[in-house]
Amino acid sequence: MQQLIFQQVRNELVNGSVKKGHPFKYFAFGTVENNNPCLRTVVLRKVAPDMTLLFYTDERSKKVIQVQNENRVSALFYHPKKLIQVQIEGHAHIQENPEILRQIWQNIPPSSKKDYTSVVPPGLPINGPENVEYLSDQHHFCMIEIVPQRIEYLRLARPNHIRMEFIKKNNDWVGSFLAP
Repeated sequence: MQQLIFQQVRNELVNGSVKKGHPFKYFAFGTVENNNPCLRTVVLRKVAPDMTLLFYTDERSKKVIQVQNENRVSALFYHPKKLIQVQIEGHAHIQENPEILRQIWQNIPPSSKKDYTSVVPPGLPINGPENVEYLSDQHHFCMIEIVPQRIEYLRLARPNHIRMEFIKKNNDWVGSFLAP
């Protein structure tokens, strides 16, 4: 049963990265700044075979600075129809390989590339949405990778809720049941 649940977690994450409208497509990404938790919603772009999660952002965003200062992060996913919650704790890394970034950038639709070309960095004050200016010859595209160390699964069900944690030991995931 433990392996089936872990496979379900993997499948839901992968589906979230590739299926439009899947509830795991958007997830809460948690960082720390000055010992304060910071949350925001990001878009799951890929799940690697080793369960590393990938998402894109503007390299000038606060989350990039927060990851550089403290790379312990968390991610929270919820599937409302299946009543499944998945929490992931791990370490985030900024992808810095220019060749990898160039390949990904080339495959981003032109309409989405605009998200990484604003003149003003994310989070700074502007006079209104119509006043955002965009660069035409450069971008601030960045990719963050989350390497999971712990995954917690909770499925609300009757007669019994099911809760498990999976801890990464070497390259294997070891699962155990938890009281819901």
